[in-house]
Amino acid sequence: MKKSGNVEFFSHHGRKSVYDLRFNETLEPKPLLIFCHGFKGFKDWGHFNLIANSFANSGMIVLKFNFTFNGGTSSNVIDFPDLESFAENNYLKELQDIHHMINMVKAGKVSLENWNGEIYLLGHSRGGGMVTIAAHENSNVSKIVSWAGISCCFSRLPDEEQLLQWKTKGVKAVLNGRTKQNMPMNYQFVEVLYNYRERLSIETASRKMNKPHLIVHGTEDSAVEVEDAKRINFWSKNSQIHLIEGANHVFGGKHPWNEEELPKHTKEAIASTINFLLD
Repeated sequence: MKKSGNVEFFSHHGRKSVYDLRFNETLEPKPLLIFCHGFKGFKDWGHFNLIANSFANSGMIVLKFNFTFNGGTSSNVIDFPDLESFAENNYLKELQDIHHMINMVKAGKVSLENWNGEIYLLGHSRGGGMVTIAAHENSNVSKIVSWAGISCCFSRLPDEEQLLQWKTKGVKAVLNGRTKQNMPMNYQFVEVLYNYRERLSIETASRKMNKPHLIVHGTEDSAVEVEDAKRINFWSKNSQIHLIEGANHVFGGKHPWNEEELPKHTKEAIASTINFLLD
């Protein structure tokens, strides 16, 4: 398998981030799968590299990238050394990042070998919601997969009293249980969501889109309820749902992941995704 190192790029916003590529060196034309991480995530979290290897071995080119305001930097791509950028992140910027990456690919600014021209999107958690909207908006995307994807951006907001406190202070902190960082989120997050409420509606995107959409979710997901998956499946015209019995939000993974073997729930998610994308 051929793997790139971290390749730097500048986003739509002029901010530097990184992506990586992996694929098998065969002459057979291959589709491109773009992987999008979730909230408080990054492209190399836990077992994401092993997951990407599995997709590459199935016959796809896999591109993973860090959202440009995820709190990482181009020189420190794991965890969150830049909390100022994290504070300025929002759903719209992540959506713009996905479109920007697709535009880079279409413009030949990403070096792809034996690409057949097809683009698939896979997003985890918040990334699952963002790829759904991006696929609705972007005609270059032919198939979408959401793993443990959110169904609504607004439902993730706190109650009215907490929103008022957030607005008054201008910032709120979200504890990262693993790194123990109090990660700031500026109130612009809420303002942008309300200003672009129609565009950032996962329900609207799901109802209007007719592209094949696979929805994978664990029945024991405590971060994003399985009802989110069922709602998206109900809204969508051309979706399939695959519920993994007993699986949690990260399908058995954790960070760091030091084992060579993937968790059984992750293997099931990968198998259903490959069958859907390459069928």
